[in-house]
Amino acid sequence: MVKIKKENFLNVEKELFNKGYSFFIGVDEAGRGPLAGPVIAGACALKTSDFLFESPMYELVRDSKTLSEIQREKVFNFIQENFWVGVGVCDHKTIDRINVLEATFLAMKKAIVSLSRNLSNFSKYDKRIILVDGNKIIPNFSGEQKAFINGDKFVKSISAASIIAKVTRDRIMRKYDKQYPQYQFGKHKGYGTEIHMEKLKEYGPCEIHRRSFRPVREAIEGKKNVY
Repeated sequence: MVKIKKENFLNVEKELFNKGYSFFIGVDEAGRGPLAGPVIAGACALKTSDFLFESPMYELVRDSKTLSEIQREKVFNFIQENFWVGVGVCDHKTIDRINVLEATFLAMKKAIVSLSRNLSNFSKYDKRIILVDGNKIIPNFSGEQKAFINGDKFVKSISAASIIAKVTRDRIMRKYDKQYPQYQFGKHKGYGTEIHMEKLKEYGPCEIHRRSFRPVREAIEGKKNVY
């Protein structure tokens, strides 16, 4: 686990490049906390050694939570064009079966594998490193890794991964909003907001709710007690 010094913010990839690393993959997730829907992981690697410093869009490649939905969609397209990208998905059933933390790590593994498949000459990058947002590296996964606390704020490849994960998940939840309109997933994306809790209490859980999460279990018990 690495705590990034203030003077090193946004320069992590640069330092790794100077140390001889030829390829670095940033990994982040979206959707660990919601009561419904999947957890998504994004994996992103920069395509150029100059780190795109000349592009004004590069400044918007930062923690997805600091961007508006419109900004995220624009930056998502920029990242798709200028980074190698992979996405991993673990649905609500997987989350309930193995727990949300393990599902998150599994989604991260899937995202990295997806990225490597999108890159035909992946094997030529013999000095690779995986940069993971958070305080834990991905368990039982080959390859050198470093975990960065608040990496989505200060490591560009992780910031890019956070945007890929967030936008991908938001799009999925908007589709679920059409399938289950009574829950208003398009507004809260499955998080435990006041309106979501009200709808959960009123209608009970739907197919995509995570039964292993306490508020969902309580909603199930509440509906049972009505009858």
